[in-house]
Amino acid sequence: MPTPSIVVFDLGKVLVDFDYSIAGRRIAAQADLSPADVQQFLDHSPLLYRYETGLMTRQEFFETVRQHTGFRGSFEEFGQFFADIFWEIPMMVELHAALRQRGIPTYIFSNTNDLAIEHIRRNFPFFSNFDGYILSYEVGAMKPHPKIYEDLEKMAGKRGAEILYLDDRQENVDAGAARGWQVILQTEPAQSRAAVEGLGLLA
Repeated sequence: MPTPSIVVFDLGKVLVDFDYSIAGRRIAAQADLSPADVQQFLDHSPLLYRYETGLMTRQEFFETVRQHTGFRGSFEEFGQFFADIFWEIPMMVELHAALRQRGIPTYIFSNTNDLAIEHIRRNFPFFSNFDGYILSYEVGAMKPHPKIYEDLEKMAGKRGAEILYLDDRQENVDAGAARGWQVILQTEPAQSRAAVEGLGLLA
């Protein structure tokens, strides 16, 4: 395989970890449902899919959650509770910084929503240091749908093995591999770094 010319990072569970149960507990403290029921609703209803593909605004998302859970707080409180669930994965943030130091273009490629992205942009300085961002709520498609992969290729001006892609979900890396991308399924940060090094990007 040729050495890739760009590196594409998924966000959640790759560069930042997260735990929706944090949001479930905080929202439930001002609602009629238990933390587990709030988390179940956020995780498994079609609501989050609609929000993260741009079919629903943040206000519509809030109103629907409020109606279903009985949440009594303000929209501002809800936004903080919902989005403040992330923490950096230090080894991966350091890996990204090392790639940038070598002049390698990098991209964020994420199924996500605007409340999460605003929070991450405000609280994690590394997030501002990418060449481009393909975010599901902006492009109207979620991985592994082909459209979002096509949008990344168009933005980067790269195709096939020129692209190295790291993601924690098998179906997402499989969709990249089907397009000829080089892929790394993230399970442990140290393994991901070793795989990147093995491709000659950090030599």
